[in-house]
Amino acid sequence: MNSAESAPATGILPHLRELRRRLIWAAVVYILGVVVLMNVSDVIFELISQPIRDALPAGTPLVFLNAPDVFFTYLKIAFVLSLFVTAPFTFYQLWAFVAPGLYRHERRAFLGYFLSSVALFFAGGAFAFFVVFPLVFQFFLGFSTEHIVAMPAVREYLSLVIKLLFAFGLSFQIPIVMMMLIRLDLVTAEAMASKRRYMVVWAFIFAAILTPPDIISQTFLAVPMLLLYELGLWLAKASARPLPAEAEAGGSGGEAGE
Repeated sequence: MNSAESAPATGILPHLRELRRRLIWAAVVYILGVVVLMNVSDVIFELISQPIRDALPAGTPLVFLNAPDVFFTYLKIAFVLSLFVTAPFTFYQLWAFVAPGLYRHERRAFLGYFLSSVALFFAGGAFAFFVVFPLVFQFFLGFSTEHIVAMPAVREYLSLVIKLLFAFGLSFQIPIVMMMLIRLDLVTAEAMASKRRYMVVWAFIFAAILTPPDIISQTFLAVPMLLLYELGLWLAKASARPLPAEAEAGGSGGEAGE
Protein backbone atom coordinates (compact mmCIF):
# COMPACT_ATOMS: atom_id res chain seq x y z
CA MET A 1 0.00 0.00 0.00
CA ASN A 2 2.80 2.39 0.83
CA SER A 3 4.52 1.71 -2.49
CA ALA A 4 1.26 2.36 -4.36
CA GLU A 5 0.78 5.67 -2.59
CA SER A 6 4.34 6.77 -3.35
CA ALA A 7 4.10 5.85 -7.05
CA PRO A 8 2.30 9.02 -8.19
CA ALA A 9 4.79 11.24 -6.36
CA THR A 10 7.66 9.33 -7.93
CA GLY A 11 6.04 9.70 -11.36
CA ILE A 12 5.49 13.45 -11.14
CA LEU A 13 8.94 14.41 -9.82
CA PRO A 14 10.74 13.89 -13.16
CA HIS A 15 8.14 16.12 -14.85
CA LEU A 16 8.65 18.84 -12.25
CA ARG A 17 12.41 18.64 -12.68
CA GLU A 18 12.04 18.88 -16.45
CA LEU A 19 9.72 21.89 -16.09
CA ARG A 20 12.19 23.61 -13.75
CA ARG A 21 15.06 22.93 -16.18
CA ARG A 22 13.14 24.38 -19.13
CA LEU A 23 12.03 27.45 -17.14
CA ILE A 24 15.61 28.07 -16.03
CA TRP A 25 16.82 27.92 -19.64
CA ALA A 26 14.06 30.31 -20.70
CA ALA A 27 15.01 32.72 -17.90
CA VAL A 28 18.72 32.57 -18.82
CA VAL A 29 17.98 33.31 -22.49
CA TYR A 30 15.67 36.16 -21.47
CA ILE A 31 18.37 37.75 -19.29
CA LEU A 32 20.92 37.40 -22.10
CA GLY A 33 18.40 39.10 -24.37
CA VAL A 34 18.11 42.00 -21.93
CA VAL A 35 21.89 42.41 -21.86
CA VAL A 36 22.18 42.39 -25.65
CA LEU A 37 19.18 44.63 -26.30
CA MET A 38 20.36 47.18 -23.75
CA ASN A 39 22.97 48.14 -26.36
CA VAL A 40 20.32 49.09 -28.92
CA SER A 41 17.72 50.58 -26.57
CA ASP A 42 18.55 54.09 -27.73
CA VAL A 43 17.74 53.16 -31.33
CA ILE A 44 14.48 51.49 -30.25
CA PHE A 45 13.49 54.57 -28.27
CA GLU A 46 14.09 56.73 -31.35
CA LEU A 47 11.59 54.56 -33.22
CA ILE A 48 8.88 54.43 -30.56
CA SER A 49 9.17 58.16 -29.84
CA GLN A 50 8.50 59.02 -33.48
CA PRO A 51 4.73 59.64 -33.04
CA ILE A 52 5.18 62.27 -30.33
CA ARG A 53 8.18 63.86 -32.03
CA ASP A 54 6.12 64.23 -35.19
CA ALA A 55 3.40 65.98 -33.20
CA LEU A 56 5.80 68.37 -31.44
CA PRO A 57 7.02 71.60 -33.05
CA ALA A 58 10.22 71.14 -35.01
CA GLY A 59 13.29 71.16 -32.79
CA THR A 60 11.40 70.43 -29.54
CA PRO A 61 13.40 67.90 -27.51
CA LEU A 62 12.25 65.20 -25.14
CA VAL A 63 13.64 65.81 -21.65
CA PHE A 64 14.48 63.83 -18.54
CA LEU A 65 13.84 65.21 -15.08
CA ASN A 66 16.14 63.04 -12.98
CA ALA A 67 19.69 61.85 -13.68
CA PRO A 68 18.89 58.07 -13.82
CA ASP A 69 15.75 58.49 -16.00
CA VAL A 70 17.39 57.79 -19.35
CA PHE A 71 19.25 54.74 -18.04
CA PHE A 72 16.09 53.23 -16.54
CA THR A 73 14.15 54.11 -19.69
CA TYR A 74 16.61 52.15 -21.83
CA LEU A 75 16.62 49.32 -19.29
CA LYS A 76 12.82 49.10 -19.37
CA ILE A 77 12.92 48.96 -23.16
CA ALA A 78 15.38 46.06 -22.98
CA PHE A 79 13.20 44.23 -20.44
CA VAL A 80 10.06 44.54 -22.54
CA LEU A 81 11.68 43.93 -25.91
CA SER A 82 13.47 40.82 -24.67
CA LEU A 83 10.08 39.29 -23.84
CA PHE A 84 9.20 39.36 -27.53
CA VAL A 85 12.63 38.57 -28.97
CA THR A 86 13.09 35.49 -26.78
CA ALA A 87 9.41 34.46 -26.97
CA PRO A 88 10.04 31.77 -29.65
CA PHE A 89 12.60 30.05 -27.41
CA THR A 90 10.35 30.36 -24.35
CA PHE A 91 7.39 28.99 -26.28
CA TYR A 92 9.49 26.08 -27.57
CA GLN A 93 10.46 25.15 -24.01
CA LEU A 94 6.83 25.18 -22.88
CA TRP A 95 5.70 23.37 -26.02
CA ALA A 96 8.34 20.64 -25.59
CA PHE A 97 7.08 20.10 -22.04
CA VAL A 98 3.36 20.09 -22.82
CA ALA A 99 3.15 18.54 -26.30
CA PRO A 100 3.95 14.91 -25.35
CA GLY A 101 0.84 14.83 -23.16
CA LEU A 102 -1.53 16.14 -25.85
CA TYR A 103 -3.46 14.35 -28.57
CA ARG A 104 -2.78 15.32 -32.17
CA HIS A 105 -5.95 17.40 -32.51
CA GLU A 106 -5.19 19.11 -29.20
CA ARG A 107 -1.70 20.05 -30.44
CA ARG A 108 -3.17 21.51 -33.62
CA ALA A 109 -5.75 23.49 -31.64
CA PHE A 110 -3.12 24.76 -29.20
CA LEU A 111 -0.83 25.92 -32.00
CA GLY A 112 -3.73 27.55 -33.82
CA TYR A 113 -4.84 29.50 -30.75
CA PHE A 114 -1.28 30.50 -29.90
CA LEU A 115 -0.39 31.77 -33.38
CA SER A 116 -3.71 33.61 -33.66
CA SER A 117 -3.17 35.18 -30.24
CA VAL A 118 0.31 36.40 -31.18
CA ALA A 119 -0.95 37.82 -34.48
CA LEU A 120 -3.82 39.66 -32.78
CA PHE A 121 -1.52 41.01 -30.05
CA PHE A 122 0.81 42.54 -32.62
CA ALA A 123 -2.17 43.80 -34.61
CA GLY A 124 -3.44 45.59 -31.51
CA GLY A 125 -0.03 47.11 -30.85
CA ALA A 126 0.31 48.21 -34.48
CA PHE A 127 -3.16 49.78 -34.39
CA ALA A 128 -2.22 51.74 -31.26
CA PHE A 129 1.16 52.85 -32.61
CA PHE A 130 0.21 53.79 -36.17
CA VAL A 131 -3.39 54.98 -35.71
CA VAL A 132 -4.09 55.99 -32.12
CA PHE A 133 -0.79 57.58 -31.08
CA PRO A 134 -0.53 60.10 -33.94
CA LEU A 135 -4.13 61.25 -33.53
CA VAL A 136 -3.99 61.52 -29.73
CA PHE A 137 -0.62 63.32 -29.61
CA GLN A 138 -1.47 65.72 -32.43
CA PHE A 139 -4.77 66.60 -30.75
CA PHE A 140 -3.38 67.31 -27.28
CA LEU A 141 -0.11 68.88 -28.34
CA GLY A 142 -2.04 71.09 -30.73
CA PHE A 143 -3.00 73.27 -27.77
CA SER A 144 0.60 74.49 -27.43
CA THR A 145 1.10 78.19 -27.92
CA GLU A 146 4.02 80.54 -28.16
CA HIS A 147 4.03 80.87 -24.38
CA ILE A 148 2.94 77.31 -23.50
CA VAL A 149 5.34 74.76 -24.91
CA ALA A 150 5.17 71.00 -24.37
CA MET A 151 8.40 69.28 -23.31
CA PRO A 152 7.51 65.61 -22.69
CA ALA A 153 9.71 63.56 -20.35
CA VAL A 154 11.17 60.35 -21.75
CA ARG A 155 10.34 58.20 -18.71
CA GLU A 156 6.67 59.18 -18.58
CA TYR A 157 6.33 58.86 -22.34
CA LEU A 158 7.74 55.33 -22.37
CA SER A 159 5.48 54.27 -19.50
CA LEU A 160 2.45 55.59 -21.39
CA VAL A 161 3.50 53.86 -24.63
CA ILE A 162 4.08 50.48 -22.98
CA LYS A 163 0.80 50.72 -21.09
CA LEU A 164 -1.19 51.51 -24.23
CA LEU A 165 0.56 48.93 -26.40
CA PHE A 166 -0.22 46.18 -23.90
CA ALA A 167 -3.77 47.48 -23.41
CA PHE A 168 -4.51 47.34 -27.13
CA GLY A 169 -2.66 44.06 -27.57
CA LEU A 170 -4.65 42.43 -24.77
CA SER A 171 -7.96 43.86 -25.95
CA PHE A 172 -7.38 42.27 -29.37
CA GLN A 173 -7.39 38.87 -27.65
CA ILE A 174 -11.17 39.02 -27.21
CA PRO A 175 -12.03 36.69 -30.15
CA ILE A 176 -9.49 34.09 -29.00
CA VAL A 177 -10.82 34.13 -25.43
CA MET A 178 -14.39 33.81 -26.67
CA MET A 179 -13.56 30.87 -28.93
CA MET A 180 -11.72 29.08 -26.13
CA LEU A 181 -14.60 29.57 -23.67
CA ILE A 182 -17.06 28.22 -26.21
CA ARG A 183 -14.82 25.30 -27.14
CA LEU A 184 -14.51 24.37 -23.46
CA ASP A 185 -18.32 24.49 -23.18
CA LEU A 186 -18.12 27.14 -20.48
CA VAL A 187 -20.49 29.42 -22.37
CA THR A 188 -22.47 29.46 -25.62
CA ALA A 189 -22.43 31.96 -28.48
CA GLU A 190 -26.10 32.69 -27.83
CA ALA A 191 -25.39 33.52 -24.19
CA MET A 192 -22.59 35.89 -25.22
CA ALA A 193 -24.82 37.55 -27.79
CA SER A 194 -27.49 38.15 -25.15
CA LYS A 195 -24.91 39.96 -22.96
CA ARG A 196 -23.92 42.39 -25.70
CA ARG A 197 -25.24 45.46 -23.85
CA TYR A 198 -23.12 44.60 -20.80
CA MET A 199 -20.07 44.30 -23.03
CA VAL A 200 -20.57 47.89 -24.17
CA VAL A 201 -20.41 49.09 -20.56
CA TRP A 202 -17.43 46.93 -19.64
CA ALA A 203 -15.50 47.93 -22.76
CA PHE A 204 -15.63 51.60 -21.81
CA ILE A 205 -14.81 50.82 -18.16
CA PHE A 206 -11.80 48.75 -19.25
CA ALA A 207 -10.71 51.51 -21.62
CA ALA A 208 -11.08 54.18 -18.91
CA ILE A 209 -8.85 52.18 -16.56
CA LEU A 210 -6.08 51.43 -19.06
CA THR A 211 -5.89 54.68 -21.02
CA PRO A 212 -5.17 58.28 -20.03
CA PRO A 213 -8.16 60.28 -18.75
CA ASP A 214 -9.31 61.47 -22.17
CA ILE A 215 -12.30 60.43 -24.24
CA ILE A 216 -10.29 60.06 -27.47
CA SER A 217 -7.96 57.25 -26.44
CA GLN A 218 -10.75 55.62 -24.43
CA THR A 219 -13.00 55.55 -27.49
CA PHE A 220 -10.20 54.27 -29.72
CA LEU A 221 -9.77 51.33 -27.33
CA ALA A 222 -13.43 50.62 -26.54
CA VAL A 223 -14.72 50.65 -30.12
CA PRO A 224 -12.24 48.01 -31.42
CA MET A 225 -13.09 45.88 -28.38
CA LEU A 226 -16.77 45.95 -29.34
CA LEU A 227 -15.96 45.16 -32.97
CA LEU A 228 -13.74 42.27 -31.89
CA TYR A 229 -16.54 41.02 -29.65
CA GLU A 230 -18.82 40.92 -32.67
CA LEU A 231 -16.07 39.15 -34.64
CA GLY A 232 -15.77 36.56 -31.88
CA LEU A 233 -19.52 35.97 -31.99
CA TRP A 234 -19.45 35.55 -35.76
CA LEU A 235 -16.53 33.11 -35.58
CA ALA A 236 -18.24 31.14 -32.82
CA LYS A 237 -21.47 30.83 -34.81
CA ALA A 238 -19.59 30.00 -38.02
CA SER A 239 -17.59 27.25 -36.33
CA ALA A 240 -20.80 25.76 -34.93
CA ARG A 241 -22.37 25.37 -38.38
CA PRO A 242 -22.14 21.87 -39.90
CA LEU A 243 -19.84 21.46 -42.86
CA PRO A 244 -21.52 20.88 -46.25
CA ALA A 245 -20.31 17.27 -46.34
CA GLU A 246 -21.77 16.68 -42.89
CA ALA A 247 -25.07 18.27 -43.87
CA GLU A 248 -25.30 16.11 -46.99
CA ALA A 249 -24.44 13.02 -45.01
CA GLY A 250 -27.11 13.89 -42.48
CA GLY A 251 -29.62 14.49 -45.23
CA SER A 252 -28.90 11.24 -47.01
CA GLY A 253 -29.03 9.42 -43.71
CA GLY A 254 -32.46 10.86 -43.03
CA GLU A 255 -33.71 9.77 -46.43
CA ALA A 256 -32.32 6.29 -45.91
CA GLY A 257 -34.06 6.09 -42.57
CA GLU A 258 -37.32 7.03 -44.15
